[in-house]
Amino acid sequence: MTARTLALVESPAQLLNVLEWALGDRAGAAADRPVDIAVLLPQDDPTRRQLAGMAELARSGGLRVSVHDIRGGPAALAGCGTRLAPRLAAAGRLVLGDPFSRLIQLLLPLSPARDIVLVDDGTATIGLATALNEGRPLVRWHRSAPDGSPAAGSASAARATRRLTARPGHSVELFTSMAGILPLPSGTLCTANRYTWARQRFGRPTLLPLVDLAGSSLVETGLLSRERYVEGVARLAARHGVSRYLAHRREDPEKLRLLAAAAGVEVIRPDLPLELAVLDQPIGTTLLSFPSTILHTLPIVLRGHGVQIAACEDIHEWLGPDTPAQVSAFLQQVSATAADALATTRPTNPGGQEAALT
Repeated sequence: MTARTLALVESPAQLLNVLEWALGDRAGAAADRPVDIAVLLPQDDPTRRQLAGMAELARSGGLRVSVHDIRGGPAALAGCGTRLAPRLAAAGRLVLGDPFSRLIQLLLPLSPARDIVLVDDGTATIGLATALNEGRPLVRWHRSAPDGSPAAGSASAARATRRLTARPGHSVELFTSMAGILPLPSGTLCTANRYTWARQRFGRPTLLPLVDLAGSSLVETGLLSRERYVEGVARLAARHGVSRYLAHRREDPEKLRLLAAAAGVEVIRPDLPLELAVLDQPIGTTLLSFPSTILHTLPIVLRGHGVQIAACEDIHEWLGPDTPAQVSAFLQQVSATAADALATTRPTNPGGQEAALT
């Protein structure tokens, strides 16, 4: 009998990756259905809107989706925990969108599931592989100590590491676009996310003779100052002829207003994760990105569609002297691991741009 599967997600990209795991060309995908998805809503409106759109796509694909406003205070958290507890207890398999999430780490002990699937394809996946290999608590990379050493983490973060380490009778699968480049603990199954569901669902993109720049939430994360970022984007836009700025869902509206004025670009806030927005809406024939997740995912999504994706290294120059050393090191690691993926989208014409722009 197929194990009952429950997915816990908190972001649009995580929900997209659950759809790819459940509906894509992964071996055994059909046999692993049905899949129940519990969406744990964040507080910010842009993310909630994208999650609403993704939930409709999931339901249209035959997946069951429930939405939980778990961050409305202690009463909301307790009520949601009570509602989810029976489903967690009954699940034979858990699909987790973000193992670094404090909320996920608190809910994890409520489930006796022996099969765990991780589908977070953010750049945090690199840190996840490192933490699991070293047996460190699952604490986000930018919360490390000032000297660059790993943060100690909480008891729940340490428990999560033990729970997500494969052992006899307990399986762990990492479903990722980075399959093949991540060192993982012995016994961990790594399967490739090829975004086949998205490519089949949306088809070929509409291309525009423009240069687009994908935005970053490094300011909102606290790793860059707003002023330095806006000034840097303005210089970058002038140098490369950027016409449109595709905002990250977490970006502050006031920062985007200043950026539009300083850089002279049109700011677009996609209604879906960028992996789907580039298929659903017109996209420039050149797409620039800072070191981020999309350097790994978009080359797969846009493979064969004639879009040149380029890594923009300028952001390393924007880091201040007081920036923790691990920030710059991590951004360089993201760019380095994305090199092979970027090579797959280079145009075949001799006039094509290189995969790194400086």
